[in-house]
Amino acid sequence: MNEPAASRDLEELHRPAAIRRRLGERRRHSHLGDAVLGGIDGCVTTFAVVAGAAGGGLPDAAIVVLGCANLLADGFSMAASNYLSVKSRREELLKARREEESHIARIPRGEREEIRQIFRKKGFAGSVLEKVVSVITRDEALWVDTMLTEERGLQIEERLPLRAGLATFGAFAAAGLMPLLPFLLSGFPKSAELAASAGITALAFLGIGVLKGLVLRAPALRSGLETLAVGGAAAGLAYAAGRVLRGLYGGSAA
Repeated sequence: MNEPAASRDLEELHRPAAIRRRLGERRRHSHLGDAVLGGIDGCVTTFAVVAGAAGGGLPDAAIVVLGCANLLADGFSMAASNYLSVKSRREELLKARREEESHIARIPRGEREEIRQIFRKKGFAGSVLEKVVSVITRDEALWVDTMLTEERGLQIEERLPLRAGLATFGAFAAAGLMPLLPFLLSGFPKSAELAASAGITALAFLGIGVLKGLVLRAPALRSGLETLAVGGAAAGLAYAAGRVLRGLYGGSAA
């Protein structure tokens, strides 16, 4: 999109009607970030297993078994960790909300003074400050939300723990399956399986990194190359470790 068109679109989004409509919409958390992180981890760890096993000279059957075991075990572990993390943050928010509601009911004058001091620090003063305090404290729900965000620094947009966990696991399994494809599908020469796996994985790393950049609003190509570099380093270390251990084991066996 050229710059004049982008400027017009941006201006259109900031017209009064568009702003009112956007602010009036119910906020829904996107779990795309959970999926992107799950995909990166799935691709990195599975290809590291594949590269390490191949470097150790293990047969294809062992590579597939180890790779699939990694998909299930590590994928579930990461999804469970994300689920518990999101659940804990949600419980923290609910606890803080109950506390603020209790404080407002028991000591409304003190809570009103907190609102006054919060907005005084933002530059409000005099009658304007008192008007702001009056408007906010007139609506208890708004009052509580303001205390949660301004005093406690919490995000009131809640994430759903189960969806976060499922998004993480689904992306982990889907991306982690990519490095195993040459070993699962027929038609790849045995000598080319690792190279094909590396190529597929590199494309997956690049694609996931680009998607991560788009989610985080960072330069997409740079994000893709960074992810590719990190994944490649992990795979290279795993392959080198497999080769070293193979040499040590072979030497001791001899």
